[in-house]
Amino acid sequence: MAEAYIVDAVRTAGGRRGGRLAGTHAVDLGAATLDAIADRNDFDPAAIEDVITGCVMQGGEQSGDVGRNAVLASKLPDSIPSVSIDRQCGSSQQSIQFAAQGVMSGTQDMVLAHGIESMTRVPMGSTFKLFKDAGLGTNKSERLEEAYPGVQFSQFMGAEMLVKKHGFDRGDLDAFALESHQKAIAATESGAFDNEIVAVKVETPEGDAMHKVDEGIRFDASMESIGGVKVLQEGGAITAANASQICDGSSAVLVCSEQALKDHGLTPRAKIINLTVTAGDPVIMLEEPLFATDRALQRAGMKIDDIDLYEVNEAFAPVPLAWLKHTGADRSKINVHGGAIALGHPLGASGTKLMATLLNAMEQKGAKTGLQTMCEGGGQANVTIIERLN
Repeated sequence: MAEAYIVDAVRTAGGRRGGRLAGTHAVDLGAATLDAIADRNDFDPAAIEDVITGCVMQGGEQSGDVGRNAVLASKLPDSIPSVSIDRQCGSSQQSIQFAAQGVMSGTQDMVLAHGIESMTRVPMGSTFKLFKDAGLGTNKSERLEEAYPGVQFSQFMGAEMLVKKHGFDRGDLDAFALESHQKAIAATESGAFDNEIVAVKVETPEGDAMHKVDEGIRFDASMESIGGVKVLQEGGAITAANASQICDGSSAVLVCSEQALKDHGLTPRAKIINLTVTAGDPVIMLEEPLFATDRALQRAGMKIDDIDLYEVNEAFAPVPLAWLKHTGADRSKINVHGGAIALGHPLGASGTKLMATLLNAMEQKGAKTGLQTMCEGGGQANVTIIERLN
């Protein structure tokens, strides 16, 4: 089977809800990272055979195959096709895996994995609500209700269940949240994000500016400020401060075959060595990365200590905490530049976003192997393991 290589990975800096990226149409936001891949790499972009775009809220500005619209709005030739996919929060991590599978199968040589989500302009849950309010029904069918009678599939409930099951308390979650901000602050101030962030031109009250710093980072974060935020439900431990931030952003990863590397004179930055996706309990739902990681490591013939750095999406603080507890992984190796609690979680764009951050962190720290995983709606999880080459 052919090998799949990562040549480049980029992301926009995260934009807070109603923040600096609020004036940018979702399609144009997606086009920015496509343009960056073309600008940063010396090859004919017409050689790209497909763009696979992850996006969760595919309605309004993100409807009509948002990935194809981003291609048409970008510098890429109109001859490049695109498909938009939804595996909930893992959508663009699945884009990477689909791109790699196309290359490994020998059917394609150069594919762009991509993600778009403007959570300001197409709010989370808006597509569900609009159809429901219009009398067009919901996603819970009669047979699904029979299978899960009276069950509300809720990530917030799942997060609280995870807290209780794994024996965490509010202090554990808040301490992890503070670490996320502290690591993101250090990474920002040291320039660790410079090679992965694509600057986006935005309008501000002071005039045009370039957005290139993650807007969600709390540079004054403390245990006192995080601990002062109210819980989302009475008796619970989850708050807005120890959960991922609503975020606008896009990201992209260029995946190539060995033949494409030779044909276009490209230097790979990493090789993809494992692709895993699993599913489990759709009610607690956020726990699946634990078991997906077990399976990925088993399939790769590796142990957790063989992995140098981990990116575990911080949808809610108990997710990476439960993952660390279950795997026995070294806490100093997880989300070393901060995670979604500080940097934001732009849903469908998070998978390729995390890969950009993981790859750059590996290069800066001399890490050989990296693992990325995230929880997803419906109790699903993707795991991708890469090996750094340069």
